[in-house]
Amino acid sequence: MQSPTKDELIASFDPDGVGQNNGNLFGLPFSYEHSRVAILPVPWDVTVSYNEGSANGPAAILEASPQLDFYDPDDSEAWKIGFHLLPISREWRQLSEQFRVKSVEYISFLENGGVVENDSAMLEVRNEVNEACKVLHQRVKERTLELMKEGKMVALLGGDHSTPLGLIQALAEKHSDFGILHIDAHLDLRRAYEGFTYSHASIMYNVLQLPQVERLVSVGIRDYCRQEAELANDSEGRVRVYYDADMKRDLYEGGTWQTICEDIVAHLPQEVYVSVDIDGLDPKLCPNTGTPVPGGLEFEQAVYLLRTLVSSGRKIIGFDLNEVSPGDNDWDANVGARMLWKLCVFLSQSNNLKP
Repeated sequence: MQSPTKDELIASFDPDGVGQNNGNLFGLPFSYEHSRVAILPVPWDVTVSYNEGSANGPAAILEASPQLDFYDPDDSEAWKIGFHLLPISREWRQLSEQFRVKSVEYISFLENGGVVENDSAMLEVRNEVNEACKVLHQRVKERTLELMKEGKMVALLGGDHSTPLGLIQALAEKHSDFGILHIDAHLDLRRAYEGFTYSHASIMYNVLQLPQVERLVSVGIRDYCRQEAELANDSEGRVRVYYDADMKRDLYEGGTWQTICEDIVAHLPQEVYVSVDIDGLDPKLCPNTGTPVPGGLEFEQAVYLLRTLVSSGRKIIGFDLNEVSPGDNDWDANVGARMLWKLCVFLSQSNNLKP
């Protein structure tokens, strides 16, 4: 029996009906073949320095995603594009669990005053973790290049915030220069935090090693160290930071979110990669994320910023969503699924994708 065409799937699907628990992201009827956007899940949280759990994020978001309604004011037909979450790698999940045990012991050693250079066992653990993370990023890069070769736009669903490095490296092979819009509570500019080269707190430091990254614009920042602030200040404009306290002060003193968003977008080049750490939002929206920080953006503030980006005519070349950590209920996953949906909508809009 011949498989249905995409047009037939669209015609037979009721976007106003009951959410479908069919194993597909958002309950959409499309397979990988019929989808324009491929989302790579990376269930990995080896180097998290506070609360773990983000490795469970992709599965939790997948489970929560069919509860969304598809009549989106930004694009009511966006669901027809096809957004497909690739299978969650059991191998990557098992490796994450294996090396997380090692990193927890290592981090505890550091927090209790241990000196790694004086302990051969801990030095070996650090080397093992760094090598495992390096291998993961290479696999993500290779998989991304395969997906792009097959004509897909690619996004990534973590896992901790270290996970998108391979995706960004792959995009750097296809795009000569681009900017990064980074929504986060943290600057993530630490060099090899805790000795981990690929720490979740080092993702943007590592990204800046790519010459194709013309500018990094970080928004919502409210937890950072002196060295990170100095790196940003000394970057000669390559790194621009919109600190949460400064944005709130502008709003309290009569400024508008529209003006702030227009200023943020004005500092980005034509092609933009979007990196969203869910802890960039107010922690009431993500209470179980690994390192929650008071303050942050409301959900609609983040959406308005993304809408402003797309309305400016800039093109989103890819995105990631990270640090969604499910708790005792599905609240974090529910919010994460809706943020993932909006990222998908704006990616398709900015690239004028058609079914």
